[in-house]
Amino acid sequence: RRNPADRSDAARYEPRDTRDAMWQRETFKKIKQIPGEEHVLPGSALCAGCGGLESLRLAAKVLGDEVVYVNAAGCFTMLAAYPYTSFKGSWLYTTMGSAPAGAQGVRDALDVLIAKGRLPKRENLKVVVLGGDGSTYDMALSSTSGAMNRGLDFYYICYDNEAYGNTGMQLSPATPYGARTATSPCSLQHPSGASQEKKDIFEIWRAHKPPYIATVAPRYPLDLEEKFARAAAFTGPKMFLTLAACPTGWLYDPGETPEVAKLAVETGLWPLKEAINGVVTHTYVPKRKPVEAYLKLQGRFRHLFEPTVQTEAIQHIQARVDAYWERATREGS
Repeated sequence: RRNPADRSDAARYEPRDTRDAMWQRETFKKIKQIPGEEHVLPGSALCAGCGGLESLRLAAKVLGDEVVYVNAAGCFTMLAAYPYTSFKGSWLYTTMGSAPAGAQGVRDALDVLIAKGRLPKRENLKVVVLGGDGSTYDMALSSTSGAMNRGLDFYYICYDNEAYGNTGMQLSPATPYGARTATSPCSLQHPSGASQEKKDIFEIWRAHKPPYIATVAPRYPLDLEEKFARAAAFTGPKMFLTLAACPTGWLYDPGETPEVAKLAVETGLWPLKEAINGVVTHTYVPKRKPVEAYLKLQGRFRHLFEPTVQTEAIQHIQARVDAYWERATREGS
C-alpha cells in the first residue's frame, strides 16, 4: 500500500491560508504551450460532441502514454471495443462499482514488481480511473472512499454528464434539479422534472483529505492542463471532476457543445476550483450570466420554458447558484 500523501514535493502549490485566492497558472499560460501530440486517438464510437471525451483528450496531453486506464462500465467503455482502442496506453475494463479496486490491484502489482527488480523503475506507469457520474456518485463510491482512505497513488477522472448516460439517461445522484431524464419526466406530480438536488461529490471527496482535487471543464483548456500538471507533484489520490456536456442526453445539437459547456461555467453552475490538502481555491470567478442562458439551450430543461415558463423552478436554480457564490466569497475561497 502507498504511504499517505507526500506534501513536500508540492510545497510551492500550498495556499498560504484559506484567503490566498490569487491562483495563477505556472506551466500553461498560453494555448500554444499545450502539447500538440495526441494520446487519445480519433475514431471512437462515442457520441458526436461528447464533452467528456474532449476533457480526456486534453488531460492525456499531460498524462502521456505511460498510463494504465482502469475504466468503470459506462459511456467511455466505447473507447475500447475489442480489439480496437483509442488509447496509446494500456486499458483495463471493470464493473461500474469496482474501478478504484482495480486501480489498487494495478498499482500494487507495479509497486511489487519494481521493488523486486522484476520491472525497471523507468517502466513505472500512472494509474488512471475513468468513471461516469453513475459510477462515481453512486455505485463505486464505497470503493473510491476506500482507495482514498488507503492513500492510493492514482488519478481519478469523473466525466459528469449528470445521468446514467450509457443506458438511456436515467436519473443519477448527479442529475440537477429541474432536469428531465428517462426516469424523472416532467409530469403533473413533478412538473419541474427532477426534484432532487445534485450531490456535492467534491465535498464528499474533500472530507477524505486527499492531497489534490479539482473541477475542470474542456472549454477552459489552460485551467484543465494546469491542474493536471499541478496534480503530478503529489503522491496519493488525485481526484478530477470534469463537466461532460452531452448532446445525446441533454438534447441539443452536437455542434453546440462548446457553447453549452462554456455557459455552464459562465453562469456559475459549474465552479472551477481545486482543493490542495483540503484548502479550496476557486481558479476562475465568472461574472455570472443568468442561468436561463444555459438552461434554454438544452431540451432536458425545455419544459421549464414551454408551454409556460416555470418561474419558480428557474428562480430556485438561480438562487442556489447565487447562494453558492455568496458562500464562496464569504469564506474567501
